[in-house]
Amino acid sequence: MILKLGIPKGSLETATIDLFRRAGFHITTSSRSYFPSIDDPEVECMLIRAQEMARYVEDGVLDAGLTGRDWVEECEANVETVCNLIYAKQSFGKVRWVLAVPQASPFHSVKDLEGKTVATELVATTKRYLAANNVKAKVEFSWGATEVKPPELADAIVEVTETGSSLRANKLRIIETVLESNTQLIANVESWKDEWKRRKLGDISMLLEGAINALGKVGLMLNVTRANLASVLGVLPALKNPTISTLSDEEWVAVNTILEESTVRALIPRLKEAGAQGIVEYPLNKIVM
Repeated sequence: MILKLGIPKGSLETATIDLFRRAGFHITTSSRSYFPSIDDPEVECMLIRAQEMARYVEDGVLDAGLTGRDWVEECEANVETVCNLIYAKQSFGKVRWVLAVPQASPFHSVKDLEGKTVATELVATTKRYLAANNVKAKVEFSWGATEVKPPELADAIVEVTETGSSLRANKLRIIETVLESNTQLIANVESWKDEWKRRKLGDISMLLEGAINALGKVGLMLNVTRANLASVLGVLPALKNPTISTLSDEEWVAVNTILEESTVRALIPRLKEAGAQGIVEYPLNKIVM
């Protein structure tokens, strides 16, 4: 059997392919093709814009795909959420769709936009947000460069942001968060009922989540005498209790643990002072919980 999998084309494309590489899948794209190759004979990939992914998965054109929760909600697609994958195009975190206005604008909340114009790519969600706040405003679809539209072409915008830097660069300020979103692996309802496809998607999601769990972490191995073990353990902040193994010399043990990469440069000298020897730092691709 074959699993038809949608890979988001555009801003999420590079981050998604890199995540799959960390998970053990090598995807190769070509500027001339919308069908990337993958080194798994049971999977066929297709590049689809994240905005359209949920619709193609819902219709069964694809068995599954990766897209933002924002676009699933935007088109109110009837799909199965296999797992949440917290990564974005610039960072491994969530993104926000925010209501923003010019810095000099008199507007300070969504209530101030009664009768005004809001530009956004997320039209349906914005309309629902305004209705939930009992605000009647005109919502216009933006084809891009939404940040430059206020104040001449719109009174406010609803735009996606990770850091807010682009909004600040365009002299805009955030007044409210409309929606928080993250990438999801979604599946067609009928495909999810198929035992083989469900198992395959479960395997893929486990490996992708493992790759995300390993980001920013490294493994550390070291040897220490039993007499100095307590001192070494006192230095180590571990993901879980370190693994301790007896060596051929019963007076020595091996310690293996997982650490935040950013802490290792400060810890290694302290470990050496505590009596650790043969300290080895190694990279991690996946941590499966």
